[in-house]
Amino acid sequence: MPPVAEQLRQETPADPAVTQAMRRARREARAALPERELQHRVPEENRKCPKCGSTELRPVGEGKRTYVYEYVPARFERQVHVQETLACRCGEGMVAADGPRRVVDKCQYGPGLLAHVVTAKCADSIPLYRQAKALARVGVPINRTTLGDLFHTAADVLAPLAARILERVREAALVRADETPIRVLDEGKTRRGYIWTFRTEKLIAYQYSASRSGETPARVLDGTRGYLLVDAYSGYNAVTLPEGRIRVGCWAHVRRKFFDALSSAPEAQGMMGLILDLYRVEHAARDAGVLGQPEHLRLRAEKSAATLGRIRDWLATQAPLHPPKSPLGEAIRYAQSQWEALGRFVSDAALPLDNNASENALRAVALGRKNFLFVGHDDAGSGLAGLYSLVATCHANGVNPETYFTDVLLRVQTQPAALIDELLPDRWKPPAPNTS
Repeated sequence: MPPVAEQLRQETPADPAVTQAMRRARREARAALPERELQHRVPEENRKCPKCGSTELRPVGEGKRTYVYEYVPARFERQVHVQETLACRCGEGMVAADGPRRVVDKCQYGPGLLAHVVTAKCADSIPLYRQAKALARVGVPINRTTLGDLFHTAADVLAPLAARILERVREAALVRADETPIRVLDEGKTRRGYIWTFRTEKLIAYQYSASRSGETPARVLDGTRGYLLVDAYSGYNAVTLPEGRIRVGCWAHVRRKFFDALSSAPEAQGMMGLILDLYRVEHAARDAGVLGQPEHLRLRAEKSAATLGRIRDWLATQAPLHPPKSPLGEAIRYAQSQWEALGRFVSDAALPLDNNASENALRAVALGRKNFLFVGHDDAGSGLAGLYSLVATCHANGVNPETYFTDVLLRVQTQPAALIDELLPDRWKPPAPNTS
């Protein structure tokens, strides 16, 4: 059975307006590509009239135009910076031009190369050893350990920006959180560490920790107020009990448990149908363009609240019929234990029905975990999490991370602390093109 969102898409015809908007966006993106005009001339032996044989031919209009989208391989270059030096006739005074700006002193690699390495690993999940092979193919042999040093250098330089993203997430009224394991090298073997995500709609922060304890949520969100959208994991209790953020439950997690119980208890299909009714209300609000508005809240009060009543009755009826340790019994107990948190969305239209956004934010981590297997140590995990924060926030705001890193790797070191937000992906402005 397909996931609930996919199931709804199959049952609901595609919105023509949305489809047209997507096509228009693709056309605009292609039209904005750099353009190179290639002239195709008629060969000399064919420059005569096929009817009368005359060679007095004249152009007809501008010619037929055909568009071909081609891939032009990226290139690397060795830049030679020559600093002018001037001496006075007096023989004592001398002035010299400034040299190239560097990410760190004596680094012979430019910010564009560091940006490429970071983006390839964090956005495209390409391990450094595979990047080294690709660089060698284009004539830039760089040792994998050197790439690792460049990656960690970028993480250190950009750490203030990643920390500021986390600070702004802490200030949000609604925070979504989730965590996933990652392997850490430890004396010839690996142990388990964790990458956590704390996010809003446009800001996505990651944190690394050596364990899954509630210490990380406490360190990140302690003392803040608002809502926290999470699953039932007790590690988040540190910031929701006895006072703190108000916990909001995730219906996608509930549905997943009932889906897992289907093979042994077909009656779980009844609960999945009821959960689907909750999502139909959300899709109706989205299609009507009223998400988060009073009309959305009214739809929830009228329809979702009634569905919650039916779900509560279904759980109460089915609970005595299934052993607590059976798959369906565990799913029922999970939903009942989270009932208050699961129902909070009805009273506030700003609260999502599920925490899928956080799970989506961790997909890049999961793919990276599959490709590069482990991080070298805890500090490397923290650096990786910080760079993930910047890459994910770039994607959430429609910013090309490679262009972004190339610019801010130099600017962040001289940016006043009071203006640091100007360099975050949601507020960053691309530098003006150099016309000199």
